[in-house]
Amino acid sequence: MSEVIRIETPLTQEKLKGLKVGDNVLINGVIYTGRDAAHKKMVEALERGEDLPFVMNDQIIYFVGPTPAKEGQVIGSAGPTTSGRMDAYSPKLIAKGLTGMIGKGLRSSDVIEAMKKYGAVYFGAIGGAGALIAKRIVSAEIIAYPELGPEAVRRLVVKDFPVMVIIDHEGNNLYEIGKAQYKRA
Repeated sequence: MSEVIRIETPLTQEKLKGLKVGDNVLINGVIYTGRDAAHKKMVEALERGEDLPFVMNDQIIYFVGPTPAKEGQVIGSAGPTTSGRMDAYSPKLIAKGLTGMIGKGLRSSDVIEAMKKYGAVYFGAIGGAGALIAKRIVSAEIIAYPELGPEAVRRLVVKDFPVMVIIDHEGNNLYEIGKAQYKRA
């Protein structure tokens, strides 16, 4: 079991190169949200030569569509969504400087190759723990695509947001390592 690593955003190349597959990480600072509908809009904006809702360089996107906040809450339940739905778009955002993604599930070989080429990491968050994860979100503000409702792009401020490095910048993949260890057992 590795010790817990605390990182402050932005997630620079120097910081991400210190993260290895299997590391438990607590993220502090600003992260952004976006699911497939927002990713599609961002990539279309790039293709038209337009600005993105936030500067991608050294940023982390959390694949989440939170539920509405209840009275006294910053945000509703905020569990990760399946990352594969963003695979068609992620390589283009990584090429624009995106250094971190948070979600659940497998990533495509195209995403992993972009991570290795440009320097990015994929963090896993615990599916089914959305209410607990939401308690690590200090503030939430919609910054783009409000018409998408829960899938709008949000700027979150997080404190000790718990994730694990699933795929590091060298392409080491916890899913593949786990399968190999199981086969040896």
